[in-house]
Amino acid sequence: MVSSSSSVHKSELIQKILNRTAVVGVVGLGYVGLPFAVEKAKVGFHVIGIEQNPQRADKINRGENYIQDVSSEELAILVEQGYLKAVTDFQQVGQMDAIIICVPTPLTKNLTPDLQYVENVTRAIAGHLRPGQLICLESTTYPGTTEELMLPILEESGFIIEDEFFLAHSPERVDPGNTRYSTKNTNKIVGGVGPDSTEVAETFYKQTVDQVITVSSAKTAELVKVFENTFRAVNIALVNELMLLCDRMGLSVWEVLDAAFTKPFGIMPFYPGPGVGGHCIPVDPHYLEWKARELNFSTHFISLAGEINRKIPLFVKEKVNRLLNKKGKPIARSQILVLGVAYKKDVSDYRESPALDVIRLLRGEGATVVYHDPYVDDFKDNGLTMESYPLTEELLQSCDMVVIATDHSLIDYEFVVKHAQQVLDTRNVSRLLAGSKERITLL
Repeated sequence: MVSSSSSVHKSELIQKILNRTAVVGVVGLGYVGLPFAVEKAKVGFHVIGIEQNPQRADKINRGENYIQDVSSEELAILVEQGYLKAVTDFQQVGQMDAIIICVPTPLTKNLTPDLQYVENVTRAIAGHLRPGQLICLESTTYPGTTEELMLPILEESGFIIEDEFFLAHSPERVDPGNTRYSTKNTNKIVGGVGPDSTEVAETFYKQTVDQVITVSSAKTAELVKVFENTFRAVNIALVNELMLLCDRMGLSVWEVLDAAFTKPFGIMPFYPGPGVGGHCIPVDPHYLEWKARELNFSTHFISLAGEINRKIPLFVKEKVNRLLNKKGKPIARSQILVLGVAYKKDVSDYRESPALDVIRLLRGEGATVVYHDPYVDDFKDNGLTMESYPLTEELLQSCDMVVIATDHSLIDYEFVVKHAQQVLDTRNVSRLLAGSKERITLL
């Protein structure tokens, strides 16, 4: 690896970034890539988004938004002014000075990393690489991906890292639906494969992010992100296990936690639910677990947390069965309404949502299951295809059980409880209700 702090390519690239003449490429215009592309365009960079879904690319070029955390008005103006456009291939990579990769990093069925998107994109970029470019991976992954997977592919171009091109990792920290923290005001971690790459990437991100924190390497930056999500996964597993214990003891886990969290030091609030979902918590800890096994190291906490969190939807199914049995209603002859299929409140994202697991488990017992979600009109997920039902008095009265799986703010829970026969509340949203709660059972 060559380190040249006086690199002409580095100096020219930094100058382009500082005077906003650098062309920015963003690969993947999803929940991470599109908000980032908009932020860069807002401060005067010309941004080319590479989005291989032609429907999404067409929407961008018409100024039509499809990501909740993006302002539709801002997007339309930026497209109209020529600061943002989308393409479906990599032919324009040579025009880009900074290329930011925001592609999915899912798991295989065996809970091992699936980096096909990162690898394919890196190969496509390598085919158009030229001197004076920054490539930065934002996708969450195991420590070593940037240096061990991406760098060798990019070096096949014949260009020299830290002299002719620069490579870094800066993990995304997007929290969909969060109205307080956005791309701009969320602290950004940056680590390059060398000091020059770190300097270029730091300069690049400082143009749009309020606070940029550099670390010593890309590998460190990668570990920062998987630790952040593993921290959450482990603590959620802890309160989920406490919930299982409280169920056995006949205690309210919500009362226990609310009391515990009054302590002003030494504790941090986490709450149970029907499971874990989304693009991070169910996935990212397994990336770290897999990397640790490669080093002959066993991550006991991570493994145990995953095991606990994965079995919570089964507990929800069992609790539904228990409540129905008390009413003399077999689950196989019951109709159950699931309220919310998104993985968190007030978003439309249902990836890895525990509500989908609950639906599958209930249907597996012979129950008729319908759902209502004001953010998800319909969905297709691994062979499961459903449409949202209107939330009416007739629907509520016709169902033997309502399971509150996602605590969306738009749902009228007073109305739900008034007309439902039974309610299993997995999110403790009923704490906000006044009056009688005799129909409600907390998870």
